[in-house]
Amino acid sequence: MSRSERLERLGSDRFDVLVIGAGAIGAATAWAAARAGAKVAVVDRGDVAGATSSASSKLLHGGLRYLRTGQIGLVREAHRERRLNAEVVAPHLVRPLPFLLSIGPECPYPEWQLRLGVFAYSALSRFRDGTSGRVGASEALRAAPGARTDERRFVRYFDHQTDDARLVLGAIRSAEAAGAVWLNHAEVTELRIESGRVRGADVRDLIGGEPLSIDARVVVNASGPWVDELRRIEDPAASPSVRLSKGVHLVLATDRPVTAAVTSPLPEGRVGFALPWHGMLLLGTTDEPFEGPPERLTVTGADVSQVLREAATGLVPHAIRPELVRSSFAGLRVLPLGGSSTASAPRETVITTGSRGMLSVAGGKLTTWRAIGVRVAAQALDAIGERAPDGVPVPILGAARAADVAAGLGKLHPDLGPAACLHLASTYGSLAADVLVPARENPQLYEPIVPGAPDLMAQVPYAFEWEGACTAEDVLRRRTTIAIRGLSDVSRPRVEPFLAVTA
Repeated sequence: MSRSERLERLGSDRFDVLVIGAGAIGAATAWAAARAGAKVAVVDRGDVAGATSSASSKLLHGGLRYLRTGQIGLVREAHRERRLNAEVVAPHLVRPLPFLLSIGPECPYPEWQLRLGVFAYSALSRFRDGTSGRVGASEALRAAPGARTDERRFVRYFDHQTDDARLVLGAIRSAEAAGAVWLNHAEVTELRIESGRVRGADVRDLIGGEPLSIDARVVVNASGPWVDELRRIEDPAASPSVRLSKGVHLVLATDRPVTAAVTSPLPEGRVGFALPWHGMLLLGTTDEPFEGPPERLTVTGADVSQVLREAATGLVPHAIRPELVRSSFAGLRVLPLGGSSTASAPRETVITTGSRGMLSVAGGKLTTWRAIGVRVAAQALDAIGERAPDGVPVPILGAARAADVAAGLGKLHPDLGPAACLHLASTYGSLAADVLVPARENPQLYEPIVPGAPDLMAQVPYAFEWEGACTAEDVLRRRTTIAIRGLSDVSRPRVEPFLAVTA
């Protein structure tokens, strides 16, 4: 569906549910509601997964540290959901990843307590991921060459890694396949009130500049860090419902393959991660209170220093030299009010109903995005007397085993090479062959966007034509790995001509 077709339908149809916010929870809510047979619209003033949902640690994890705070139910649910994502929902985007818990003299917890915690963590996943337990220094170095081994013990456990932005994009496209209409770069300027109830929204298209009005029987506020801003449009007297926590990540070049993550216990119950990410190293994250408008979020020099300093707990200095940093990004966690610190605040989901009937949802984890969406959709549909979603996990658009897809691509495009085929398969799943269709007539589309990076030129027109991209930033940051590699500036001139053609 083209952007003009989306605009026409949003302005002319009457919807059961309008979801404001196309992050993980908004996309999941729209998908669940559309699968239940509801007419669904989704708008976001940024891009799909444009804020928190593309600035995570790229993990679907049970939350080892939540055991310490007694959140057993959250850990159990997260284990179940990460496995469903890996086996059913998005096997091409969600992959198992071994973790090495680094226990050194500065660790704030005794080793026996950590080993017991890892055992309990594995037990909650029914020991289905692999063998957990002690790992020697030589084995740790083979899997994570930059790990510190001085006076350290290692305990292995397992979680899953994902591409957060593409997971959300897959969900929103799946919602569209089920009948939903979505539009990015569309700002809500006012809520529509009928008989004292919120019944839609006035929206401004930030690409074309045109206003439109969307009628809906119920509105879901899934705007993430902006949740209270929208609540105050519904009710100017609405009191704050959430607080924000800033999480910063760094992406570093590495000259040796890394196959396992390193987890380092930090003060205040936090942990630091060093994760393999598309041939690079992803470090994170901070957990600091954030005040002010979410759109002013930036990564400061102090943030970079903090992440590198905390990474030094588990990695040798050579692996985390400042000159290796290729990019950085920051996101805002949305947390319930209360608690002594953002680090100890529960990662729970809070759903509230406003004075004029708007549902607002805040909090939660990327890992449980699907389950949260089902709950929100059920509450929204119940409010208008419609049938609730069944909650049965189903594959997103393109779901497939990446290895199988890569083998098929290799036969269709023998000149691509195994690495390029696997990259495309891991990004698009069974849709990877569609991405390459235009390349048969235009061989230049087989070329990399940037030499040395795995993304191909064929991904650019596909992003604009099929994935709703409207700007070069949409393509470089959320539909390819270019921005996270720190290559946006050099690649932008190759992407922008396609924007002009497809606008």
